[in-house]
Amino acid sequence: GFCRDIARRSSSSSKQAEDRRFDRRAAVGVRIDPHTLFIINNIEYNFYQTMTGRALFSIALSLAAASTSAFMPSCSQHTGLSNNAVALNMAAESEVSFSDDLDGSSIRIGVLRTRWNDEHVSSLVDGIKTGVKELNVTEENIFIKEVPGAYELPYAAKLLAMSGTVDAIICCGVLIKGDTFHFEYISDAVTKGIMDVNLSTMTPVVYGVLNCLDEDQVKSRSSNEDGGHNHGEDWGKTAVEMAIMKKEAFVKKAGTKGGNIKELEKMGFGSGGADDVKEGEEKVSKGFF
Repeated sequence: GFCRDIARRSSSSSKQAEDRRFDRRAAVGVRIDPHTLFIINNIEYNFYQTMTGRALFSIALSLAAASTSAFMPSCSQHTGLSNNAVALNMAAESEVSFSDDLDGSSIRIGVLRTRWNDEHVSSLVDGIKTGVKELNVTEENIFIKEVPGAYELPYAAKLLAMSGTVDAIICCGVLIKGDTFHFEYISDAVTKGIMDVNLSTMTPVVYGVLNCLDEDQVKSRSSNEDGGHNHGEDWGKTAVEMAIMKKEAFVKKAGTKGGNIKELEKMGFGSGGADDVKEGEEKVSKGFF
């Protein structure tokens, strides 16, 4: 049947062939983004007039349908849960565990949160506070600062890390896919920015930004209701664990510097962090909060 279809296509006019290509895209039910459409158009231009090219075009269109469907909003209210919808719902569950030995009683946590998508972000912040308190972080050692949106998080995190007032930072926000590429650009910039702050300041900065396709996905990841899981709890515990790891990496044994410390110093791990306060001195806030 496939060969007969190709034979029929080869005998038709250019205009009819174009109409059938359009109908084929519509039949698949794919909303093709401009980049994918550009690639497909180039394949059509160079190869469609050949038998091999038509076969390649059919394969490319099928692959586009398979890959695009994974990123389209769920239509479960009309058709029931699809395999992709089930997978996305499962992703809301937490798959990380934490040691019972983690003690954050001396850890200072800075939370940078967005005002954009306030309701969901507030729920995530509540989850963060629950998580860190389970590891003995005290209320007075939790500091919260607001920024307008997710794009401002990396800059605020850099300022907070450089102030030396906290042991770990959590950047908390929510991005929801819209009709334009704004979502992709912001998500990519924020992700890279937060990682850069981690590496450039040697301060643990936890990525607490949800990147979701719709509000239902956000709700299942920012609340423990209806089978969801508040990821803020995991982010809080991650911050405590990483802050403790940093303390252990920088600790100086009584009286002497061990071999491991010397190796760390050769790698650029030096003084100047929040932990380097001489005995008898008070840790002074530099005004960030």
